[in-house]
Amino acid sequence: MVVKRSNMKPVGPASFINRELSWLAFNRRVLAEAQDASNPLLERVKFFTIVSSNLDEYFEVRVAGIKQQMESGVEERGVDGLTPTETFRAIVPVVRQMVREQHDCWRQQLVPALTQAGIRFVEPEALSREDCDWLDHYYHEHVRPVLTPLAIDPSHPFPQVYNKSLNFMVEVSLPRADHQPPRLAIVQVPRVLPRLIRLPRSGKAQDYVRLGKLVGHSLGDLFPGMIIQGVWLFRVTRNSELYLDESDTDNLLTAVEEELHRRRRGAAVRLEVEPGCPETIRAHLLENLALQENDLYEVDGPLNPGRLMAIYDGNPTPELRDPPFLSRIPPAFKEADDVFAAIRKRDLLLHHPYDSFEAVTAFLEQAAEDPKVLAIKQTLYRTGGDARILGALMKAAHHGKQVTAVMELKARFDEANNIEWARRLEEAGVHVVYGLVGYKIHAKITLVVRHDADGIRRYVHLSTGNYNPVTARLYTDLGLFTCHPDFGEDATNLFNLLTGICQFQEMRRFIVAPFELHARLLALIQREIEHARQGLPARIIAKMNSLVGQEIIEALYTASQAGVDINLIVRGICCLRPGLKGVSRNIRVRSIVDRFLEHSRVFYFENACQPEVFVSSADWMPRNFFRRIEVMFPILDGVVRERICREILALTQADNVKARGLDPDGRYHRLKPSRATPKIRSQFEFIKLAGELNAAASSSKVKRRYPQVKLAPRPKS
Repeated sequence: MVVKRSNMKPVGPASFINRELSWLAFNRRVLAEAQDASNPLLERVKFFTIVSSNLDEYFEVRVAGIKQQMESGVEERGVDGLTPTETFRAIVPVVRQMVREQHDCWRQQLVPALTQAGIRFVEPEALSREDCDWLDHYYHEHVRPVLTPLAIDPSHPFPQVYNKSLNFMVEVSLPRADHQPPRLAIVQVPRVLPRLIRLPRSGKAQDYVRLGKLVGHSLGDLFPGMIIQGVWLFRVTRNSELYLDESDTDNLLTAVEEELHRRRRGAAVRLEVEPGCPETIRAHLLENLALQENDLYEVDGPLNPGRLMAIYDGNPTPELRDPPFLSRIPPAFKEADDVFAAIRKRDLLLHHPYDSFEAVTAFLEQAAEDPKVLAIKQTLYRTGGDARILGALMKAAHHGKQVTAVMELKARFDEANNIEWARRLEEAGVHVVYGLVGYKIHAKITLVVRHDADGIRRYVHLSTGNYNPVTARLYTDLGLFTCHPDFGEDATNLFNLLTGICQFQEMRRFIVAPFELHARLLALIQREIEHARQGLPARIIAKMNSLVGQEIIEALYTASQAGVDINLIVRGICCLRPGLKGVSRNIRVRSIVDRFLEHSRVFYFENACQPEVFVSSADWMPRNFFRRIEVMFPILDGVVRERICREILALTQADNVKARGLDPDGRYHRLKPSRATPKIRSQFEFIKLAGELNAAASSSKVKRRYPQVKLAPRPKS
């Protein structure tokens, strides 16, 4: 599908935002939540740790890929006009500034506030005698047995430092050895132990000693008879991408396992050191890790902030956290003993986490036990190893049902967990397959075949999120239950494609990547363009995690120039520049970073007052269009479509508390509503609605409060 661009202003590199810089802008918005004093203290700590875990993955995957391109001599310019070398040079100062701001926030805001709240980080040297005795006992019982000092000398080469491990570089010398140079050794802080050691306290006081501080304080115990001249913490980040040639692999599971073992020892891409680390030590580390000066980051704070999440997890103080809320179980499931009967009545929409994931679990568990169920087929991407979801599949196999699990072994950083569960499922009698060679299975779908009283019927669950009850409480996602015959037929054909040997056949309702999703989206955009040219209502509203695809962005630019009103809600990466004169004047982009991770993908096309709404597992990115199995599906039920439009999309667009607008220069700004404009925080409004629906006997007793889908006012020239 080619979008017609006659009489349209051509677009060049200046019309696109660099993908890597856009991602860093997203992480900067996460950091802003840690800096925001209006957020509860522990929620700020949570965002602080997320910034670091995000950066870790960014270096492990994205920066690692850029460096590989540079080393291979790739100097092709991207759609934004930058080469890999220019991109790398552009991101380094941005990351340095972000890291400085992040740890300024830690030292100047979070630590004082935590101390005031009774949560302290104590240096071992400042402890009382009683605490010292307790800590000394803890060290000798739990820590010392797993410490291993590794000398660096001609007979002991520089050791393999594992990915994201925290390490000490120790400089020691012999007493009365004035003419002998100091010697170096490395001590790794054990990863198997908690990084925060909570001291015994009565009452609500919480005093912690960092494991790294304890190890550093006790290093003399590891080097008896030596004089410790200096101790410096450092941390290494390595390339963690898996490199598999699936076409040349006899056993994909074994190949992934072998690559996982190599991951911890991938090429180094980043070195983090604490302030005060001497130039000689920095140079020694850089040389042995094959890194350059611009790969080194000085961190004036904890080198492994992700482990500080233990503070958030271990403190239930309500004043320090967002208010708790109870996900609602939709009445159709709550009041029905038979979930299949509820689905037969009409399509059912779940909006997680406001609607409980319990409905999905109950659906699978009932299917496993129901003697009328003949078969269950499910795709699994990131399950988290949930005992109920996977247990239902194993139980169904035990009861003699035909059970198929399409397990994606290459779900990044979940590979080991998926391998373990693949084996357990196979041992339980589940038929486990790994999908199509060369493609990740990212679609989220379950098919249940049941012998109802009036014949065989197929029940389908489709979702934008994973079959993972943990992330279902943290991510906003949409799920649909239906027994529409077209959906059942499409689901059957999709699973046959994933498990058998056949060519892709066009589906009745599903729009499947990599076969047709990209072309169909371009066609839908083109239809809005034609309607705009005819003077008919033309509008696009798209909610997704990332917008990167060049052709899609160019199509949106063409639509804007044709007069199509376009509202984009893009949580993370957005390479489109809105508001460019003559190019994207009719496009507005906003991002919401709040309590829950915005994860659902919803696409609305006005279609000349006959709106069509689609939900999908796919973002608008080349990898989703061409390298993954994805499903986009239409919302056929009028009630469900009305809820998506009038509640979910409308309220998300109305957010003026946590939403930020994207400017043409690639920067984001907080929305500043007038005093007369009521403040709307969409996620809290959804929580409030869930509470009202929980309190009501049925949803019909709750008045829908949200406006029709309405675009934000156009910016002034």
